[in-house]
Amino acid sequence: MTEADQSEIIKAAVTMQYQGIWIRFISFLIDTIVLGVLIGVIGSILGFSVVSRTAGWGFGLLSFIIFLAYFTYLEGSKGQTIGKMVTKIKVVGEDSEMINMNQAFTRNILRVIDGLLAYLIGAILIWRSEKKQRLGDRIAKTVVIKA
Repeated sequence: MTEADQSEIIKAAVTMQYQGIWIRFISFLIDTIVLGVLIGVIGSILGFSVVSRTAGWGFGLLSFIIFLAYFTYLEGSKGQTIGKMVTKIKVVGEDSEMINMNQAFTRNILRVIDGLLAYLIGAILIWRSEKKQRLGDRIAKTVVIKA
């Protein structure tokens, strides 16, 4: 790597303000409220009832698919979910470029692991990372920065 390449990497790192747990938590909380309403409406239209025993797996699977589609589509196309727009943060590649749908899908499918123990796994990984990345970010080569 040339000295010029190293200089460009340092400049990019300086301009990217990596975002930690609390702002990301607030963003996720907003997205959870949006998704709760969206899933509730779609579930009602499809005839799922929260008190129905038959809803169980079907409603859970539908909720997971909507959750994954919401985060993947918005982050992959805009770099931001509604929660991230409100909190003025966004997801970009480690190179500060827009992420693609594959990166968005990868970082969000890995929420299954990051979310274990009420997101304790993700929080520990963020705390221990220079770039404040959870597992999904590390594998997808993404970071969350100030928008």
